[in-house]
Amino acid sequence: MAKPYSQDVRDRVIDAVKRGEMSRRAAARRYEISESVAIKWLERVERDGSREPVGHGGHRASKLMAHRDFLEAARAEKSDVTLQALCDRLSAERGVKADTSMMSRFFRRLGVTFKNVWPAPFARGVCQDRLRISLLQRIRPRRVSSRP
Repeated sequence: MAKPYSQDVRDRVIDAVKRGEMSRRAAARRYEISESVAIKWLERVERDGSREPVGHGGHRASKLMAHRDFLEAARAEKSDVTLQALCDRLSAERGVKADTSMMSRFFRRLGVTFKNVWPAPFARGVCQDRLRISLLQRIRPRRVSSRP
């Protein structure tokens, strides 16, 4: 990624134009920078009064943080809610579009993880069907200890 020009070059270009010695384009040619950069620097000085470079990169705050209470309450209502269901509810009730990866990063930042626990209904005794239980045991066999 390109580095910003030094503050010295910025000041020279801006001062030369402000003193009326030369135009923006002439100052750009004189100091061997692009015309568009000189024009943007001077527009920024006129608009904001700042000669400092604009920041690059950095962390962007999550747009979901403003809806933290809503999302935590929705998750507390139904503990086994899916990320997609939370996204849909947020879109319907608050008008905020979010996808599951964004939602996952948001909750991980809060220390909340969502785990797929697909055999949970069997473990809780909801389904007593022996065929399904035996199928489950074939898919996820028990570990047998090698110790006597």
